[in-house]
Amino acid sequence: MTARIPARVVTAAEMRSDAWLAGALFVAAIISAWLGDVAGVYGESSPSLGWALLYAAALTLPLALRRRHPEVVLVVIAAAFFVGVSLRIPEIYIGNVALFIAMYTVGAWVPDRRRATVVRLIVIAGMFGWLLVTTFQAATAQGDDGLSRAGLFSPFAAYMVMQFLVNAAFFGGAYFFGERAWAQARSRAALEERTAELERERELTAAQAVALDRVRIARELHDVVAHHVSAMGVQAGAARTVLDRDPAAARAALGAVEESARDALAELRQLLETLRTPETAAPGGSTVRLSALTDLALHATENGLPTTFAVIGDERPVSDLVQVNLYRIAQEALTNARRHGGPGATADVRLRYTADGIELEVTNTGRAHLVGRPGLGLVGMRERAAASGGSLEAHPRERGGFLVRVRVPVGAAVQGLDAERQAGDSRSGAATGEVRA
Repeated sequence: MTARIPARVVTAAEMRSDAWLAGALFVAAIISAWLGDVAGVYGESSPSLGWALLYAAALTLPLALRRRHPEVVLVVIAAAFFVGVSLRIPEIYIGNVALFIAMYTVGAWVPDRRRATVVRLIVIAGMFGWLLVTTFQAATAQGDDGLSRAGLFSPFAAYMVMQFLVNAAFFGGAYFFGERAWAQARSRAALEERTAELERERELTAAQAVALDRVRIARELHDVVAHHVSAMGVQAGAARTVLDRDPAAARAALGAVEESARDALAELRQLLETLRTPETAAPGGSTVRLSALTDLALHATENGLPTTFAVIGDERPVSDLVQVNLYRIAQEALTNARRHGGPGATADVRLRYTADGIELEVTNTGRAHLVGRPGLGLVGMRERAAASGGSLEAHPRERGGFLVRVRVPVGAAVQGLDAERQAGDSRSGAATGEVRA
């Protein structure tokens, strides 16, 4: 299978740079050919300067397209180099530079790595084959011109070995640096891609954090508003019913409505302060705790839902997060029971401390209130149970009414207690001006 890698994109600036490079080398090749002709590099057998101009153009101008068509440019320059040297055009420097750049470009820019390797190896094999042929011709030529061939390792043999070594270094260097440039380009591309991916993940994480905050705010608002507004509705209805025949009871009911309104405003104010204060942790900023379940049961009783409360087992420390969530689940369960249980409904709240965790159970008599699609209250309870590391069970009871049971394992119930204590110590120390060494 061909090792195909996405091509590198050639920018307009790189194309302009290649055009300037080709032009500069073209001028340099003309100057080099003229100086070589003046110096008599090949004696009297050199062709006219017009051929040198044509050779210089074929050798250098294709470099303007070296990044767009690297293999074609290499083949053209290698052929021009072969023809120019064979015709003894007196240019011996710029041709080597152009051939080096063309071979380097194939290694640095061709996305099909197998094709890049094959093209370069063919050119290298051709050049070394040509060198072998010229070496054989020089070794078998008659005459006394040139270097001496006498001895086991004659000056001629030394010169030929040097030629092979120079060519090996020349083509090996072009091959190596091309491969290295390609590897570096791929590393940069991978790094840029990873950076873009991390940026996308950061944006996604930020969006998710905002969404989670919105859900948390919606859940808190629902729990606070639904509980108190439901109680206010019950008391207002009771006041309207007895307004004419029992003004005292009506006043008491309206007083309960007023108290519920104050409680709702107080909890909303506490929630808003928690959201507006960065230093306040989400659960820690709340005032509700498991110890307030007694008052919650009493409030439900006063608002038309007789409720009992019991604690079973030995109490143990529980993190603020779990305390807030369990309280809110109990609050929502009682609100639903008051709204949907019907006349004469009662409720029972039990908080159990077991060996493997903590369990909150809220049951009520009367009608079951799970009809059709679950409302936001049940969704919020499930979210709170999951946020506490526990599980929620909510369904109608066979003998009537509804059951809500949430279980939180020991590890999840106490997780974060050390951090909360340290934070509390820090706030206490800061409040009293305590300085610790």
